Amino acid sequence: MALFKKGGAAVDTEAMAYRRNLVEDMTFELIPLKSVEAGIEALPANSKVSVTASPVKGLDATIELTDRIRDAGHRPIPHISARLVEGKDHVARLAAWTKSEGYETIFVVAGDAEEPSGPYEGAHAFLSDFFETDSGVTTVGITAYPDGHALITNEVIHEQLHMKQALLAEAGVEGWASTQMCFDTDLITSWLREERGHGFTLPVHLGIPGVVDRTKLMTMGVRLGVGASLRYLKKNRAAVTKLLSPGAYNPDDILEPMVHDLAELKIEGLHTFTFNQVEATEGWRQQVIAEA
Repeated sequence: MALFKKGGAAVDTEAMAYRRNLVEDMTFELIPLKSVEAGIEALPANSKVSVTASPVKGLDATIELTDRIRDAGHRPIPHISARLVEGKDHVARLAAWTKSEGYETIFVVAGDAEEPSGPYEGAHAFLSDFFETDSGVTTVGITAYPDGHALITNEVIHEQLHMKQALLAEAGVEGWASTQMCFDTDLITSWLREERGHGFTLPVHLGIPGVVDRTKLMTMGVRLGVGASLRYLKKNRAAVTKLLSPGAYNPDDILEPMVHDLAELKIEGLHTFTFNQVEATEGWRQQVIAEA
């Protein structure tokens, strides 16, 4: 462990360098809302961009936005919501799109639609059919829930996580798991240590909010299905006080307490929920790079 003194305190330079590399190569998540135009404009060159799927606008909006982001010089990763897929014909159309446009990486979620548009309740069933197509996809991201899900038991979440890992391996497809937003760093590390102990080996991308106005973070978080994590805040007065204090939320509120665990736990990426407020998040990213 390489250490140096900063303000009288010892700093683990290897851990901080690992954090810097994660921040430098992080993925920006964008949402197909009106505010996305400003978000695209603020992206640094050649960004990795995760493009969400809206249960209201459907997958066509994701496809259109993915193509526009690609044409703007970035590396988009489209979300495919299984509950928005209408059936095997729709699967074939999605596969033809990824193949023809050269998208080798996708992110698959169950999705927030109350009623499925077709036969797919979750990501595993969709992927089983998708892997039978000639899609050109070589890498698939899946979801992970350190603090649980409002509608799914922890036992089912655990089972599905390992089933999807096995499905990716069987298909010969690379993958990673991206965590849904969680503010409890102790819970994230304990959850991941336990899953690693049960044979979960996929790399993890840590899902963190970008630099976002705190009020917007709370309201958008509820709208976008992270209520389980926000409920944690209600039980933790110190966290609530910090989150609701004036100013913007800083991603280092999550990263710094975990800095010594990132490499050990095979956290190999950052999935940054920008809520389309890319400019402020990019300012923080540049600051971290410069400080290092």
